[in-house]
Amino acid sequence: MRLSLSKSKNATPLYVIKDVIEKNKRTTKIVEKLGTINELEEKLSGQDPIEWAKKYIAELNEKEKEETSKIMVQYSPTKLIEKEKQHFFNGGYLFFQKIYHELGLHKICKEISDRYKFTFNLDSILSRLLYGRIIFPSSKLSTYNLSSKFLEKPVFDIQHIYRALEVISKETHFIQSELYKNSLKLSKQNAGILYYDCTNYFFEIEQKQGLKQYGYSKEHKPNSIVQMRLFMDGDGIPLTFSITKGNTNEQLTLKPLEQKILDDFKLSKFVICTDAGLASTDNRKFNDQGERAFITTQSVKKLKKHLKEWALSNEGWHLSGDNKVYDIFDIKEDQFTDRTFYKERWIKENGLEQKLIVTYSIKYRDYQRKIRNAQIDRAVKVVETNPSKLKKSNQNDYKRFVEKTSVTLNGEVAEKHLYSINLEVIAKEEAYDGFYAVCTNLEDEASEIIKINHRRWEIEECFRIMKSEFKARPVYLTRDDRIEAHFTTCFLAMVLYRYLEKRLNSKFTCSEIVQGLKDMNFYEIPGDGYIPTYMRTDFTDVLHEAFGFRTDYQIMKNTQMKKIFKDTKN
Repeated sequence: MRLSLSKSKNATPLYVIKDVIEKNKRTTKIVEKLGTINELEEKLSGQDPIEWAKKYIAELNEKEKEETSKIMVQYSPTKLIEKEKQHFFNGGYLFFQKIYHELGLHKICKEISDRYKFTFNLDSILSRLLYGRIIFPSSKLSTYNLSSKFLEKPVFDIQHIYRALEVISKETHFIQSELYKNSLKLSKQNAGILYYDCTNYFFEIEQKQGLKQYGYSKEHKPNSIVQMRLFMDGDGIPLTFSITKGNTNEQLTLKPLEQKILDDFKLSKFVICTDAGLASTDNRKFNDQGERAFITTQSVKKLKKHLKEWALSNEGWHLSGDNKVYDIFDIKEDQFTDRTFYKERWIKENGLEQKLIVTYSIKYRDYQRKIRNAQIDRAVKVVETNPSKLKKSNQNDYKRFVEKTSVTLNGEVAEKHLYSINLEVIAKEEAYDGFYAVCTNLEDEASEIIKINHRRWEIEECFRIMKSEFKARPVYLTRDDRIEAHFTTCFLAMVLYRYLEKRLNSKFTCSEIVQGLKDMNFYEIPGDGYIPTYMRTDFTDVLHEAFGFRTDYQIMKNTQMKKIFKDTKN
Protein backbone atom coordinates (compact mmCIF):
# COMPACT_ATOMS: atom_id res chain seq x y z
CA MET A 1 0.00 0.00 0.00
CA ARG A 2 1.16 3.51 -0.70
CA LEU A 3 0.05 7.17 -0.63
CA SER A 4 -1.71 8.85 -3.54
CA LEU A 5 -2.49 12.59 -3.88
CA SER A 6 -5.21 13.82 -6.19
CA LYS A 7 -4.63 17.52 -6.78
CA SER A 8 -7.44 19.82 -7.90
CA LYS A 9 -8.22 23.54 -7.83
CA ASN A 10 -10.15 23.44 -4.59
CA ALA A 11 -8.55 20.63 -2.57
CA THR A 12 -5.90 17.92 -2.46
CA PRO A 13 -7.35 14.66 -1.12
CA LEU A 14 -5.06 11.88 0.15
CA TYR A 15 -5.76 8.18 -0.54
CA VAL A 16 -4.32 4.84 0.55
CA ILE A 17 -4.01 2.80 -2.65
CA LYS A 18 -2.95 -0.75 -3.35
CA ASP A 19 -1.69 -2.63 -6.43
CA VAL A 20 -3.90 -5.60 -7.35
CA ILE A 21 -4.15 -8.04 -10.26
CA GLU A 22 -7.55 -8.54 -11.87
CA LYS A 23 -8.08 -10.65 -14.98
CA ASN A 24 -4.30 -11.00 -15.33
CA LYS A 25 -3.91 -7.21 -15.49
CA ARG A 26 -2.15 -5.08 -12.93
CA THR A 27 -4.20 -2.15 -11.61
CA THR A 28 -4.65 -0.05 -8.46
CA LYS A 29 -7.56 0.15 -6.06
CA ILE A 30 -8.41 2.66 -3.34
CA VAL A 31 -8.21 1.09 0.10
CA GLU A 32 -9.09 4.16 2.17
CA LYS A 33 -9.73 7.88 1.71
CA LEU A 34 -7.85 9.83 4.41
CA GLY A 35 -9.29 13.31 3.68
CA THR A 36 -8.01 16.49 2.10
CA ILE A 37 -4.82 18.25 3.23
CA ASN A 38 -6.82 21.13 4.69
CA GLU A 39 -9.07 18.76 6.65
CA LEU A 40 -6.10 16.85 8.02
CA GLU A 41 -4.22 20.04 9.02
CA GLU A 42 -7.16 21.06 11.20
CA LYS A 43 -7.54 17.55 12.60
CA LEU A 44 -3.84 16.99 13.28
CA SER A 45 -3.21 20.36 14.97
CA GLY A 46 -0.36 21.58 12.80
CA GLN A 47 1.22 18.17 12.08
CA ASP A 48 2.32 17.65 8.46
CA PRO A 49 -0.56 15.68 6.82
CA ILE A 50 1.70 14.00 4.26
CA GLU A 51 4.22 12.81 6.84
CA TRP A 52 1.38 11.60 9.03
CA ALA A 53 -0.21 9.73 6.07
CA LYS A 54 3.11 8.06 5.17
CA LYS A 55 3.61 6.93 8.74
CA TYR A 56 0.00 5.63 8.90
CA ILE A 57 0.44 3.66 5.66
CA ALA A 58 3.73 2.20 6.95
CA GLU A 59 1.89 0.93 10.00
CA LEU A 60 -0.78 -0.63 7.76
CA ASN A 61 1.90 -2.36 5.69
CA GLU A 62 3.56 -3.67 8.84
CA LYS A 63 0.28 -5.02 10.15
CA GLU A 64 -0.45 -6.61 6.78
CA LYS A 65 2.85 -8.43 6.93
CA GLU A 66 1.86 -9.79 10.31
CA GLU A 67 -1.52 -10.79 8.78
CA THR A 68 -3.40 -8.83 11.40
CA SER A 69 -4.34 -5.85 9.28
CA LYS A 70 -7.94 -4.97 8.58
CA ILE A 71 -9.10 -5.23 4.98
CA MET A 72 -10.96 -2.07 4.11
CA VAL A 73 -13.25 -2.34 1.12
CA GLN A 74 -15.32 0.43 -0.38
CA TYR A 75 -18.76 -0.25 -1.85
CA SER A 76 -21.06 2.20 -3.58
CA PRO A 77 -24.87 2.11 -3.26
CA THR A 78 -25.12 3.69 -6.72
CA LYS A 79 -22.63 1.49 -8.62
CA LEU A 80 -23.91 -1.64 -10.41
CA ILE A 81 -22.12 -4.93 -9.93
CA GLU A 82 -20.20 -6.27 -12.92
CA LYS A 83 -22.28 -8.23 -15.41
CA GLU A 84 -21.64 -12.02 -15.56
CA LYS A 85 -18.97 -11.74 -12.88
CA GLN A 86 -19.04 -14.56 -10.32
CA HIS A 87 -18.25 -13.72 -6.69
CA PHE A 88 -19.71 -16.70 -4.82
CA PHE A 89 -17.70 -19.95 -4.48
CA ASN A 90 -17.75 -23.24 -2.58
CA GLY A 91 -14.69 -24.36 -0.61
CA GLY A 92 -16.05 -27.52 1.00
CA TYR A 93 -14.39 -29.63 -1.70
CA LEU A 94 -10.91 -28.68 -0.38
CA PHE A 95 -11.12 -31.36 2.32
CA PHE A 96 -11.88 -34.05 -0.27
CA GLN A 97 -9.11 -32.62 -2.45
CA LYS A 98 -6.59 -33.32 0.31
CA ILE A 99 -7.72 -36.95 0.59
CA TYR A 100 -7.85 -37.27 -3.23
CA HIS A 101 -4.17 -36.34 -3.45
CA GLU A 102 -3.17 -38.35 -0.39
CA LEU A 103 -4.62 -41.42 -2.14
CA GLY A 104 -2.59 -40.58 -5.25
CA LEU A 105 -5.57 -40.38 -7.59
CA HIS A 106 -3.87 -37.50 -9.45
CA LYS A 107 -0.88 -39.78 -10.13
CA ILE A 108 -3.19 -42.56 -11.35
CA CYS A 109 -4.75 -40.06 -13.77
CA LYS A 110 -1.30 -39.02 -15.01
CA GLU A 111 -0.26 -42.61 -15.64
CA ILE A 112 -3.45 -43.25 -17.61
CA SER A 113 -3.06 -39.98 -19.53
CA ASP A 114 0.54 -40.84 -20.49
CA ARG A 115 -0.65 -44.21 -21.79
CA TYR A 116 -3.46 -42.81 -23.98
CA LYS A 117 -1.77 -39.56 -25.03
CA PHE A 118 -5.00 -37.54 -24.98
CA THR A 119 -4.88 -33.79 -24.45
CA PHE A 120 -7.72 -33.19 -21.97
CA ASN A 121 -7.01 -33.03 -18.22
CA LEU A 122 -8.25 -36.35 -16.78
CA ASP A 123 -7.21 -35.35 -13.25
CA SER A 124 -9.33 -32.20 -13.34
CA ILE A 125 -12.31 -34.10 -14.77
CA LEU A 126 -12.18 -37.05 -12.36
CA SER A 127 -11.67 -34.89 -9.28
CA ARG A 128 -14.61 -32.64 -10.20
CA LEU A 129 -16.82 -35.66 -10.88
CA LEU A 130 -15.99 -36.97 -7.40
CA TYR A 131 -16.36 -33.67 -5.52
CA GLY A 132 -19.54 -32.91 -7.43
CA ARG A 133 -21.01 -36.37 -6.76
CA ILE A 134 -20.74 -35.71 -3.01
CA ILE A 135 -21.46 -31.98 -2.73
CA PHE A 136 -23.62 -31.23 -5.81
CA PRO A 137 -24.88 -34.65 -7.03
CA SER A 138 -26.40 -34.23 -10.49
CA SER A 139 -26.01 -35.12 -14.16
CA LYS A 140 -22.68 -34.88 -15.97
CA LEU A 141 -23.74 -31.66 -17.68
CA SER A 142 -24.85 -30.11 -14.40
CA THR A 143 -21.64 -31.28 -12.75
CA TYR A 144 -19.67 -29.42 -15.40
CA ASN A 145 -21.69 -26.25 -14.81
CA LEU A 146 -21.55 -26.57 -11.02
CA SER A 147 -17.77 -27.11 -11.08
CA SER A 148 -17.41 -23.38 -11.71
CA LYS A 149 -18.78 -22.87 -8.19
CA PHE A 150 -15.61 -24.31 -6.68
CA LEU A 151 -12.85 -21.91 -5.64
CA GLU A 152 -10.52 -23.43 -8.24
CA LYS A 153 -11.84 -23.39 -11.79
CA PRO A 154 -12.08 -26.62 -13.84
CA VAL A 155 -9.73 -26.85 -16.82
CA PHE A 156 -11.85 -28.85 -19.26
CA ASP A 157 -14.90 -28.54 -21.50
CA ILE A 158 -18.15 -30.51 -21.35
CA GLN A 159 -17.21 -32.76 -24.31
CA HIS A 160 -14.08 -33.82 -22.45
CA ILE A 161 -16.22 -35.34 -19.66
CA TYR A 162 -17.85 -37.84 -22.04
CA ARG A 163 -14.50 -38.74 -23.61
CA ALA A 164 -13.08 -39.20 -20.12
CA LEU A 165 -15.95 -41.55 -19.14
CA GLU A 166 -14.87 -43.97 -21.88
CA VAL A 167 -11.31 -44.02 -20.51
CA ILE A 168 -12.45 -44.37 -16.89
CA SER A 169 -14.57 -47.38 -17.89
CA LYS A 170 -11.63 -49.10 -19.61
CA GLU A 171 -9.31 -48.41 -16.68
CA THR A 172 -11.67 -49.10 -13.75
CA HIS A 173 -9.78 -52.27 -12.69
CA PHE A 174 -6.42 -50.45 -12.88
CA ILE A 175 -7.81 -47.49 -10.89
CA GLN A 176 -9.14 -49.78 -8.15
CA SER A 177 -5.97 -51.86 -7.79
CA GLU A 178 -3.70 -48.78 -7.77
CA LEU A 179 -5.99 -47.05 -5.30
CA TYR A 180 -5.69 -50.02 -2.95
CA LYS A 181 -1.87 -49.95 -3.16
CA ASN A 182 -1.83 -46.20 -2.47
CA SER A 183 -4.24 -46.57 0.46
CA LEU A 184 -1.73 -48.86 2.19
CA LYS A 185 0.68 -45.91 2.29
CA LEU A 186 -1.99 -43.65 3.77
CA SER A 187 -3.08 -45.99 6.57
CA LYS A 188 -2.93 -49.63 7.53
CA GLN A 189 -5.89 -51.15 5.70
CA ASN A 190 -7.94 -53.61 7.71
CA ALA A 191 -8.23 -56.21 4.94
CA GLY A 192 -8.32 -59.18 7.32
CA ILE A 193 -12.12 -58.82 7.46
CA LEU A 194 -13.96 -58.22 4.19
CA TYR A 195 -17.70 -57.52 3.91
CA TYR A 196 -19.52 -58.35 0.69
CA ASP A 197 -22.97 -57.36 -0.53
CA CYS A 198 -24.97 -56.60 -3.69
CA THR A 199 -27.61 -54.05 -4.58
CA ASN A 200 -29.60 -52.96 -7.64
CA TYR A 201 -29.82 -49.58 -9.35
CA PHE A 202 -32.73 -48.80 -11.64
CA PHE A 203 -32.71 -46.73 -14.81
CA GLU A 204 -35.07 -44.03 -15.95
CA ILE A 205 -35.66 -45.93 -19.19
CA GLU A 206 -37.56 -49.22 -19.12
CA GLN A 207 -35.97 -50.98 -22.13
CA LYS A 208 -33.40 -53.68 -21.40
CA GLN A 209 -30.08 -53.49 -23.21
CA GLY A 210 -26.54 -54.63 -22.39
CA LEU A 211 -25.98 -54.33 -18.64
CA LYS A 212 -29.52 -53.03 -18.18
CA GLN A 213 -31.77 -56.05 -17.67
CA TYR A 214 -34.99 -56.85 -15.86
CA GLY A 215 -34.44 -58.39 -12.44
CA TYR A 216 -35.74 -58.40 -8.89
CA SER A 217 -36.10 -54.90 -7.46
CA LYS A 218 -37.16 -53.98 -3.93
CA GLU A 219 -38.90 -50.92 -5.39
CA HIS A 220 -41.01 -53.22 -7.62
CA LYS A 221 -40.43 -50.83 -10.52
CA PRO A 222 -40.81 -51.98 -14.14
CA ASN A 223 -37.49 -50.36 -15.03
CA SER A 224 -34.37 -52.21 -16.14
CA ILE A 225 -31.62 -52.50 -13.51
CA VAL A 226 -27.92 -53.23 -13.04
CA GLN A 227 -26.37 -54.98 -10.08
CA MET A 228 -23.50 -53.49 -8.09
CA ARG A 229 -21.21 -55.85 -6.16
CA LEU A 230 -19.11 -54.30 -3.40
CA PHE A 231 -16.35 -55.38 -1.02
CA MET A 232 -15.68 -53.28 2.10
CA ASP A 233 -12.78 -53.68 4.52
CA GLY A 234 -12.99 -54.03 8.29
CA ASP A 235 -12.76 -50.24 8.79
CA GLY A 236 -15.74 -49.48 6.56
CA ILE A 237 -13.65 -48.36 3.54
CA PRO A 238 -14.91 -49.65 0.14
CA LEU A 239 -12.26 -51.94 -1.33
CA THR A 240 -13.44 -52.90 -4.80
CA PHE A 241 -16.63 -53.18 -6.85
CA SER A 242 -18.00 -54.44 -10.14
CA ILE A 243 -21.17 -54.06 -12.20
CA THR A 244 -23.13 -57.02 -13.58
CA LYS A 245 -26.37 -57.42 -15.49
CA GLY A 246 -29.54 -56.85 -13.53
CA ASN A 247 -30.79 -60.40 -14.05
CA THR A 248 -27.65 -62.07 -12.62
CA ASN A 249 -28.10 -64.53 -9.74
CA GLU A 250 -26.40 -62.71 -6.85
CA GLN A 251 -25.07 -65.97 -5.37
CA LEU A 252 -22.90 -66.36 -8.49
CA THR A 253 -21.31 -62.92 -8.13
CA LEU A 254 -19.11 -63.52 -5.07
CA LYS A 255 -16.42 -65.83 -6.43
CA PRO A 256 -15.44 -63.76 -9.53
CA LEU A 257 -14.98 -60.55 -7.53
CA GLU A 258 -13.21 -62.42 -4.74
CA GLN A 259 -10.86 -63.92 -7.31
CA LYS A 260 -10.08 -60.38 -8.42
CA ILE A 261 -9.02 -59.57 -4.84
CA LEU A 262 -6.81 -62.65 -4.79
CA ASP A 263 -5.20 -61.74 -8.15
CA ASP A 264 -5.08 -57.93 -8.22
CA PHE A 265 -4.72 -57.04 -4.55
CA LYS A 266 -2.52 -60.02 -3.67
CA LEU A 267 -4.63 -60.79 -0.60
CA SER A 268 -4.87 -64.41 0.46
CA LYS A 269 -5.75 -64.38 4.16
CA PHE A 270 -9.11 -62.86 5.00
CA VAL A 271 -12.58 -63.55 6.38
CA ILE A 272 -15.58 -62.96 4.09
CA CYS A 273 -18.69 -61.70 5.87
CA THR A 274 -21.98 -61.86 3.92
CA ASP A 275 -25.72 -62.05 4.41
CA ALA A 276 -27.74 -65.24 4.00
CA GLY A 277 -28.78 -64.43 0.42
CA LEU A 278 -25.15 -64.68 -0.77
CA ALA A 279 -24.17 -67.64 1.39
CA SER A 280 -24.66 -70.62 -0.90
CA THR A 281 -22.94 -73.88 0.00
CA ASP A 282 -20.56 -73.41 -2.97
CA ASN A 283 -19.55 -69.95 -1.72
CA ARG A 284 -18.94 -71.30 1.79
CA LYS A 285 -16.81 -74.16 0.44
CA PHE A 286 -14.85 -71.71 -1.73
CA ASN A 287 -13.94 -69.76 1.41
CA ASP A 288 -13.14 -72.89 3.37
CA GLN A 289 -9.87 -73.21 1.44
CA GLY A 290 -6.36 -71.96 2.11
CA GLU A 291 -6.23 -69.18 4.68
CA ARG A 292 -9.70 -67.85 3.86
CA ALA A 293 -12.73 -68.13 6.14
CA PHE A 294 -16.37 -67.07 6.17
CA ILE A 295 -19.01 -65.62 8.47
CA THR A 296 -22.52 -65.56 7.10
CA THR A 297 -25.97 -64.94 8.48
CA GLN A 298 -28.22 -67.98 8.72
CA SER A 299 -32.02 -68.00 8.65
CA VAL A 300 -33.30 -69.77 11.79
CA LYS A 301 -36.52 -70.55 9.94
CA LYS A 302 -34.61 -72.49 7.25
CA LEU A 303 -32.63 -74.68 9.66
CA LYS A 304 -33.32 -78.40 9.72
CA LYS A 305 -35.95 -79.44 12.24
CA HIS A 306 -33.57 -80.71 14.96
CA LEU A 307 -31.35 -77.63 14.64
CA LYS A 308 -34.34 -75.31 14.73
CA GLU A 309 -35.60 -76.96 17.92
CA TRP A 310 -32.14 -76.59 19.48
CA ALA A 311 -31.90 -72.92 18.39
CA LEU A 312 -35.31 -71.94 19.76
CA SER A 313 -34.98 -73.92 22.99
CA ASN A 314 -35.02 -71.74 26.11
CA GLU A 315 -32.15 -73.69 27.71
CA GLY A 316 -28.38 -73.66 27.28
CA TRP A 317 -27.73 -69.96 26.75
CA HIS A 318 -24.53 -68.10 27.68
CA LEU A 319 -23.31 -64.53 28.12
CA SER A 320 -19.86 -63.31 27.10
CA GLY A 321 -17.44 -63.35 30.05
CA ASP A 322 -19.84 -65.40 32.18
CA ASN A 323 -19.60 -69.17 32.80
CA LYS A 324 -23.22 -69.45 33.94
CA VAL A 325 -25.80 -71.27 31.79
CA TYR A 326 -29.12 -69.40 31.41
CA ASP A 327 -32.72 -70.27 30.72
CA ILE A 328 -34.07 -67.28 28.75
CA PHE A 329 -37.62 -67.93 29.98
CA ASP A 330 -36.54 -67.46 33.60
CA ILE A 331 -34.42 -64.29 33.30
CA LYS A 332 -35.51 -60.89 34.61
CA GLU A 333 -35.84 -58.93 31.40
CA ASP A 334 -35.09 -55.50 32.89
CA GLN A 335 -31.66 -56.76 33.99
CA PHE A 336 -30.68 -58.11 30.56
CA THR A 337 -32.23 -55.62 28.14
CA ASP A 338 -28.85 -54.61 26.66
CA ARG A 339 -27.22 -58.06 26.77
CA THR A 340 -27.00 -60.67 24.02
CA PHE A 341 -27.26 -64.36 24.88
CA TYR A 342 -25.72 -67.00 22.63
CA LYS A 343 -25.34 -70.74 22.10
CA GLU A 344 -23.14 -72.59 19.62
CA ARG A 345 -22.53 -76.01 18.09
CA TRP A 346 -20.62 -77.52 15.19
CA ILE A 347 -22.63 -79.02 12.33
CA LYS A 348 -21.63 -80.95 9.21
CA GLU A 349 -23.78 -80.74 6.09
CA ASN A 350 -23.04 -81.32 2.38
CA GLY A 351 -19.40 -82.08 3.13
CA LEU A 352 -18.88 -78.77 4.96
CA GLU A 353 -18.14 -78.46 8.67
CA GLN A 354 -19.18 -75.16 10.22
CA LYS A 355 -20.09 -73.62 13.55
CA LEU A 356 -23.67 -72.47 14.08
CA ILE A 357 -24.01 -69.57 16.52
CA VAL A 358 -27.47 -68.47 17.61
CA THR A 359 -28.05 -65.26 19.57
CA TYR A 360 -31.04 -63.98 21.52
CA SER A 361 -31.59 -60.33 22.44
CA ILE A 362 -34.52 -58.82 24.33
CA LYS A 363 -33.92 -55.49 22.59
CA TYR A 364 -33.95 -57.17 19.16
CA ARG A 365 -37.12 -59.07 20.11
CA ASP A 366 -38.89 -55.86 21.11
CA TYR A 367 -37.74 -54.16 17.91
CA GLN A 368 -39.15 -56.95 15.75
CA ARG A 369 -42.46 -56.87 17.63
CA LYS A 370 -42.71 -53.10 17.24
CA ILE A 371 -42.24 -53.37 13.48
CA ARG A 372 -44.74 -56.23 13.19
CA ASN A 373 -47.38 -54.53 15.34
CA ALA A 374 -47.24 -51.48 13.09
CA GLN A 375 -47.72 -53.73 10.05
CA ILE A 376 -50.63 -55.54 11.70
CA ASP A 377 -52.29 -52.20 12.46
CA ARG A 378 -51.92 -51.25 8.83
CA ALA A 379 -53.33 -54.60 7.69
CA VAL A 380 -56.35 -54.22 10.00
CA LYS A 381 -57.01 -50.73 8.68
CA VAL A 382 -56.93 -51.88 5.05
CA VAL A 383 -59.18 -54.88 5.76
CA GLU A 384 -61.72 -52.60 7.42
CA THR A 385 -61.63 -49.74 4.93
CA ASN A 386 -60.29 -50.75 1.50
CA PRO A 387 -59.70 -54.53 1.03
CA SER A 388 -59.44 -54.03 -2.76
CA LYS A 389 -55.84 -52.95 -2.16
CA LEU A 390 -54.95 -56.47 -1.00
CA LYS A 391 -53.79 -57.98 -4.28
CA LYS A 392 -50.20 -59.15 -3.85
CA SER A 393 -47.85 -59.59 -0.92
CA ASN A 394 -44.26 -60.65 -0.23
CA GLN A 395 -42.56 -62.07 2.83
CA ASN A 396 -41.99 -58.63 4.39
CA ASP A 397 -45.24 -56.98 3.31
CA TYR A 398 -47.99 -56.16 5.81
CA LYS A 399 -50.43 -57.96 3.47
CA ARG A 400 -48.98 -61.32 4.55
CA PHE A 401 -51.07 -61.05 7.72
CA VAL A 402 -54.34 -60.94 5.76
CA GLU A 403 -56.23 -64.16 5.10
CA LYS A 404 -58.54 -64.35 2.11
CA THR A 405 -61.55 -66.71 2.02
CA SER A 406 -62.65 -67.26 -1.58
CA VAL A 407 -64.86 -70.38 -1.60
CA THR A 408 -68.17 -71.39 -0.06
CA LEU A 409 -68.64 -74.27 2.40
CA ASN A 410 -69.76 -76.45 -0.56
CA GLY A 411 -66.50 -75.88 -2.35
CA GLU A 412 -68.03 -73.67 -5.02
CA VAL A 413 -66.34 -70.54 -6.30
CA ALA A 414 -67.40 -67.61 -4.15
CA GLU A 415 -68.73 -64.44 -5.69
CA LYS A 416 -67.49 -62.49 -2.70
CA HIS A 417 -64.23 -62.62 -0.77
CA LEU A 418 -63.86 -62.32 2.97
CA TYR A 419 -60.69 -60.81 4.46
CA SER A 420 -59.45 -61.29 8.03
CA ILE A 421 -56.21 -61.16 10.03
CA ASN A 422 -54.36 -64.48 9.99
CA LEU A 423 -53.48 -65.09 13.65
CA GLU A 424 -51.63 -68.30 12.79
CA VAL A 425 -49.09 -66.44 10.63
CA ILE A 426 -48.55 -63.90 13.42
CA ALA A 427 -48.00 -66.66 16.01
CA LYS A 428 -45.47 -68.45 13.79
CA GLU A 429 -43.46 -65.25 13.30
CA GLU A 430 -43.49 -64.40 17.01
CA ALA A 431 -41.75 -67.71 17.77
CA TYR A 432 -38.58 -66.33 16.09
CA ASP A 433 -38.58 -62.90 17.74
CA GLY A 434 -35.20 -61.98 19.22
CA PHE A 435 -33.31 -64.88 17.58
CA TYR A 436 -30.49 -64.39 15.08
CA ALA A 437 -27.99 -66.92 13.68
CA VAL A 438 -24.65 -67.00 11.87
CA CYS A 439 -22.50 -69.79 10.47
CA THR A 440 -18.70 -69.75 10.29
CA ASN A 441 -15.72 -72.04 9.87
CA LEU A 442 -13.70 -69.97 12.38
CA GLU A 443 -12.91 -71.38 15.79
CA ASP A 444 -12.86 -67.96 17.47
CA GLU A 445 -14.99 -67.08 20.46
CA ALA A 446 -18.67 -66.64 19.65
CA SER A 447 -18.63 -63.08 21.03
CA GLU A 448 -15.89 -62.11 18.50
CA ILE A 449 -17.80 -63.68 15.60
CA ILE A 450 -20.94 -61.78 16.62
CA LYS A 451 -18.99 -58.52 16.86
CA ILE A 452 -17.54 -58.95 13.35
CA ASN A 453 -20.91 -59.82 11.83
CA HIS A 454 -22.56 -56.83 13.52
CA ARG A 455 -20.57 -54.41 11.34
CA ARG A 456 -22.30 -55.62 8.17
CA TRP A 457 -24.60 -52.61 8.53
CA GLU A 458 -21.77 -50.39 7.29
CA ILE A 459 -21.73 -51.93 3.82
CA GLU A 460 -25.50 -51.56 3.67
CA GLU A 461 -25.00 -47.93 4.66
CA CYS A 462 -22.54 -47.49 1.77
CA PHE A 463 -25.30 -48.45 -0.66
CA ARG A 464 -27.81 -46.23 1.12
CA ILE A 465 -25.50 -43.20 0.97
CA MET A 466 -24.76 -43.72 -2.72
CA LYS A 467 -28.47 -44.02 -3.52
CA SER A 468 -29.72 -41.18 -1.33
CA GLU A 469 -27.02 -38.58 -0.56
CA PHE A 470 -24.98 -39.15 -3.74
CA LYS A 471 -28.11 -39.62 -5.91
CA ALA A 472 -26.54 -42.46 -7.89
CA ARG A 473 -30.03 -43.47 -9.12
CA PRO A 474 -32.00 -43.33 -11.25
CA VAL A 475 -29.33 -43.68 -13.92
CA TYR A 476 -29.91 -41.81 -17.19
CA LEU A 477 -26.96 -43.22 -19.17
CA THR A 478 -27.49 -45.80 -21.94
CA ARG A 479 -24.04 -46.96 -23.06
CA ASP A 480 -22.44 -49.73 -20.97
CA ASP A 481 -19.04 -48.01 -20.81
CA ARG A 482 -20.55 -44.82 -19.45
CA ILE A 483 -22.65 -46.79 -16.97
CA GLU A 484 -19.48 -48.48 -15.72
CA ALA A 485 -17.71 -45.11 -15.49
CA HIS A 486 -20.66 -43.61 -13.60
CA PHE A 487 -20.46 -46.28 -10.90
CA THR A 488 -16.67 -46.02 -10.81
CA THR A 489 -17.02 -42.36 -9.85
CA CYS A 490 -19.72 -43.24 -7.29
CA PHE A 491 -17.40 -45.87 -5.79
CA LEU A 492 -14.43 -43.46 -5.65
CA ALA A 493 -16.61 -40.73 -4.13
CA MET A 494 -17.67 -43.23 -1.46
CA VAL A 495 -13.99 -43.98 -0.71
CA LEU A 496 -13.23 -40.25 -0.28
CA TYR A 497 -16.27 -39.80 1.93
CA ARG A 498 -15.40 -42.76 4.17
CA TYR A 499 -11.84 -41.50 4.70
CA LEU A 500 -13.17 -38.05 5.62
CA GLU A 501 -15.75 -39.59 7.98
CA LYS A 502 -13.00 -41.70 9.58
CA ARG A 503 -10.82 -38.60 10.06
CA LEU A 504 -13.71 -36.96 11.90
CA ASN A 505 -13.95 -40.01 14.19
CA SER A 506 -17.53 -40.66 13.01
CA LYS A 507 -18.81 -37.77 15.14
CA PHE A 508 -21.30 -36.56 12.51
CA THR A 509 -23.97 -38.12 10.33
CA CYS A 510 -23.67 -38.30 6.56
CA SER A 511 -26.30 -35.61 6.03
CA GLU A 512 -24.53 -33.31 8.53
CA ILE A 513 -21.21 -33.77 6.74
CA VAL A 514 -22.53 -33.32 3.21
CA GLN A 515 -24.72 -30.34 4.10
CA GLY A 516 -21.90 -28.77 6.12
CA LEU A 517 -19.51 -28.98 3.16
CA LYS A 518 -22.17 -27.76 0.76
CA ASP A 519 -22.69 -24.69 2.97
CA MET A 520 -18.98 -23.79 3.10
CA ASN A 521 -19.24 -20.87 0.68
CA PHE A 522 -17.07 -17.78 0.23
CA TYR A 523 -17.62 -14.31 -1.20
CA GLU A 524 -14.71 -13.06 -3.28
CA ILE A 525 -13.31 -9.60 -2.71
CA PRO A 526 -11.26 -9.04 -5.90
CA GLY A 527 -7.65 -8.33 -5.10
CA ASP A 528 -8.05 -8.97 -1.35
CA GLY A 529 -9.37 -12.47 -0.74
CA TYR A 530 -12.49 -14.39 0.27
CA ILE A 531 -15.00 -13.80 3.07
CA PRO A 532 -16.52 -17.00 4.54
CA THR A 533 -20.32 -16.75 4.40
CA TYR A 534 -21.00 -20.00 6.26
CA MET A 535 -21.74 -20.39 9.96
CA ARG A 536 -18.88 -21.58 12.13
CA THR A 537 -20.08 -24.66 14.06
CA ASP A 538 -18.75 -27.62 16.02
CA PHE A 539 -18.61 -29.48 12.70
CA THR A 540 -16.41 -26.86 10.98
CA ASP A 541 -14.12 -26.64 14.04
CA VAL A 542 -13.60 -30.43 14.10
CA LEU A 543 -13.14 -30.48 10.32
CA HIS A 544 -10.44 -27.80 10.33
CA GLU A 545 -8.63 -29.38 13.26
CA ALA A 546 -8.66 -32.80 11.58
CA PHE A 547 -7.19 -31.49 8.30
CA GLY A 548 -4.68 -29.01 9.70
CA PHE A 549 -5.85 -25.83 7.96
CA ARG A 550 -8.57 -23.25 8.58
CA THR A 551 -10.89 -21.40 6.21
CA ASP A 552 -12.97 -19.62 8.86
CA TYR A 553 -11.07 -16.38 9.44
CA GLN A 554 -13.09 -13.21 8.91
CA ILE A 555 -11.37 -12.89 5.55
CA MET A 556 -9.11 -15.38 3.81
CA LYS A 557 -6.44 -13.39 2.03
CA ASN A 558 -5.42 -14.52 -1.44
CA THR A 559 -2.02 -15.60 -0.15
CA GLN A 560 -3.66 -17.73 2.56
CA MET A 561 -6.05 -19.36 0.12
CA LYS A 562 -3.30 -20.09 -2.40
CA LYS A 563 -1.31 -21.79 0.34
CA ILE A 564 -4.33 -23.99 1.15
CA PHE A 565 -4.71 -24.88 -2.55
CA LYS A 566 -1.06 -25.94 -2.60
CA ASP A 567 -1.17 -27.82 0.70
CA THR A 568 -4.28 -29.84 -0.24
CA LYS A 569 -2.46 -31.06 -3.36
CA ASN A 570 0.73 -32.21 -1.64
